[in-house]
Amino acid sequence: MLVVGGYLFVHGGGVSLATTAAPLPLERSLARMALHASIGNAADEKDPLPFDDANMVSGVELYKEHCAVCHGTLGKPPTSISKGMFPPPPQLLEKEGMATDDSEGEIHWKVTNGIRLSGMPGFVSTLSDTQRWQLTMLVAHADKLSPAAQAAFGH
Repeated sequence: MLVVGGYLFVHGGGVSLATTAAPLPLERSLARMALHASIGNAADEKDPLPFDDANMVSGVELYKEHCAVCHGTLGKPPTSISKGMFPPPPQLLEKEGMATDDSEGEIHWKVTNGIRLSGMPGFVSTLSDTQRWQLTMLVAHADKLSPAAQAAFGH
């Protein structure tokens, strides 16, 4: 009965997939729980690259090409693309959107695998592991960009 009722509810339009629709009850909690379970032990991984300007600047260049349209860039307002997404992508270079609380392993997992139904693509087949770790480094340390990384952003 429950399955049939759920089917009829969804089939009848009870679950809107519009990005402007309000979240379903428990949607955020279930999504966080599923993401945490998916990341698993990958959260314990550490960035194998040296933390230096060369890797940070490479991370900036990759970020500008692959991430900025959704996650924003230094000193610029969110794009119309990011404003139209649900859930809204964090503005990773703004204080309130920084992922500096996430471990390097969590960030790398998200860059590598993406996040279903969020608009976040996985880059496992389009960026090398080194490039994904360079992006991870940039995002994990966005609160302390070196002058070289800031210059690469044009600041």
